[in-house]
Amino acid sequence: QVQLVESGGGLVQAGGSLRLSCAASGRTFSPYIVGWFRQAPGKEREFVAYISWSAFSTYYADSVKGRFTISRDNAKTTVYLQMNSLKPEDTALYYCAAKSGRFNTNYYVAAEYEYWGQGTQVTVSS
Repeated sequence: QVQLVESGGGLVQAGGSLRLSCAASGRTFSPYIVGWFRQAPGKEREFVAYISWSAFSTYYADSVKGRFTISRDNAKTTVYLQMNSLKPEDTALYYCAAKSGRFNTNYYVAAEYEYWGQGTQVTVSS
């Protein structure tokens, strides 16, 4: 079992930045991959970013590419999502999710993930 806790959300003006954190606890000695997803009111949950266990592979949704950066510190069992140049359309509840393993080719599929955090709200004002 892996427990995930997100933090770092908040209210920011368009063009601003936030850094989300996803702290893992539990069975963190085993390799696991992490994805960030988001869900806006009235919309389906969507993929945002993915990072493999070694951090060698990262992938992003087209909508955030060039603005968001995912990284991880395995010593601290924490994954980060640096979000720059935020837009009002980035407003959503952001979730981190984890799955056992070193990499996953279906990283963009929410159903692939075994563990989920409770989410942290990001609101971008125009």
